[in-house]
Amino acid sequence: MRIRIVDAFTDRPFTGNPAGVLLLDDFPDDDRLQRIAREVNHAETAFAHRLPEGGDADWALRWFTPVTEVAMCGHATLATAHVLRTTGVHEGPVRFATRSGVVAALPGDDGMITLDFPTAPLTPVAAPPGLTGALGAEPLTVLDTGPGVGDLLVEVVDERTVRALAPDLRALAVLSDRGVIVTAAAQDPSGDHDFVSRCFFPKVGIDEDPVTGSAHTALAPYWSQRLRRPVLTGVQLSARTGRVRTEVRGDRTLLGGHAVTVIDGELLA
Repeated sequence: MRIRIVDAFTDRPFTGNPAGVLLLDDFPDDDRLQRIAREVNHAETAFAHRLPEGGDADWALRWFTPVTEVAMCGHATLATAHVLRTTGVHEGPVRFATRSGVVAALPGDDGMITLDFPTAPLTPVAAPPGLTGALGAEPLTVLDTGPGVGDLLVEVVDERTVRALAPDLRALAVLSDRGVIVTAAAQDPSGDHDFVSRCFFPKVGIDEDPVTGSAHTALAPYWSQRLRRPVLTGVQLSARTGRVRTEVRGDRTLLGGHAVTVIDGELLA
C-alpha cells in the first residue's frame, strides 16, 4: 500500500503541517484506518478512494488523528489534492465527499491549491471558567465556531502574546469539543500577513497543530469582518510555521496554500 507524507501550507520541506496520504481502492474497517493513523503519528492521515463517475464528488475522503476520526481537516485535504495532481491520478479540480459535505480543491498555475470549504459560523460566547489560566493570557474576545469546526476562537492583545503562549494543555482539553484557536492581528499591518494564530487540540491527540486549514474557516470570516477585506493572509506561529491565503465568499471560505511531498514509500503491514 503506497503512503506519502506531504508538508502542507508551505513550499519548503520540513515546514508547514505534515499529513499522511493513502489512495485506496476502498476504505477498510475503521479500526485499521485508526491503527494506520496511529502509526503515522502526524496530526492527520488522509484516506481517499475514487468514486463512480457522474456523482456529486470524485473521491471519498476521511481524516484520522492518532486517536480519532475528525469531521474536517484542511491541511490533509490539501495534501491529498497535491498527491492526486503530482502523480497524475486526477487532473484539474477535484471534489471530495467528506463528513462535512462535499469540499473542492482547485489547482492553480503557480502550484497553489485552493480549497473550497464551508465558512464556520461564529457566535460570541462568554469565556469559560479557567480559560485565562489555561492560556496564560487574557482573552479579548471568545467565539464558538459551530459543530463543523468545534473550537473556541480566542483573540488576544497582540502577535507577541500569541508567539509567547505556553498553555496548560490538560486544562485546555476540557474547554471545547475539539480545541482552542488563539489569534491576533499582525504586528505590522503593512507586512506580508494580516493575522496570526496558534491552534491547540489536546482533546484529539494533537497538543499543537502546526498549520490548521479548518481553523482558517473561522479565522477568515472573523478577520475579514474586522479588517473589511475579503482576501487575507494568515500565518500560523507554530514551530514549523505555515501560511494560508483566505478569501470569504459568504457561506464558503477559500483556503490557498502550497504543498511538498517529502516521503514516498510502502506500508507493509
